[in-house]
Amino acid sequence: MTTQTPQPPRADVADVSDVLAELAALDDPKVRAINERHGDDHGVNLTALRAVAKRLKTNHELAQHLWATGDGAARLVALLIARPKLFGADELDAMLREANGPKVHYWLINYVVKKSAHKEALRQRWFDDPDPAVASAGWELTTERVHKNPEGLDLPGLLDLIEQQMKDAPDPLQWAMNETLAQIGIHHPALRARAIGIGERLEVLKDYPTAPNCTSPFAPTWIAEMVSRQG
Repeated sequence: MTTQTPQPPRADVADVSDVLAELAALDDPKVRAINERHGDDHGVNLTALRAVAKRLKTNHELAQHLWATGDGAARLVALLIARPKLFGADELDAMLREANGPKVHYWLINYVVKKSAHKEALRQRWFDDPDPAVASAGWELTTERVHKNPEGLDLPGLLDLIEQQMKDAPDPLQWAMNETLAQIGIHHPALRARAIGIGERLEVLKDYPTAPNCTSPFAPTWIAEMVSRQG
């Protein structure tokens, strides 16, 4: 007898409307004001938002409907309840290009794209994109490879690009390139001195305000701190 994998319940308009209504009820003007200062367009506390997603459980079709609403909070819920492996490469590319706000961008990359079989193809597609937000995603995926799977990467070539481009790169591309620089310095001792030297010359994020007990994003400081923890 052939057994079939259970399918998630079908999403309909009522499901989407109910979720949107629930998120609207959770919207806090104070949270929204804080989020909007950081470029995000929702006012739902993330703990409450995660609780909504946990109750809904994995439901890829509902996730697609919620994403299609364009609502920032609904898209965050969608990314939590989706099945990353069911998205096609072109679908993920379109989602990235229409991501509204840094939190949606970050969750899309870290909760969905990094779990996708299309991750490497998308890294290469996005890396040199003229849109800085899209290119930053390519660098974010490159940072992961630098740390976890560097075979085949031209690490000296990446340092060349960082040295040439990072100083004048716009946010969030500059931040993503800086993360790649730091990870090269942390995980690749043969290139550590060069990575630190690039960071010291460019001085990107040197004066970035850092909370107590947090590591500065300034690459030379970041590299030194993380290497010291390696014992």
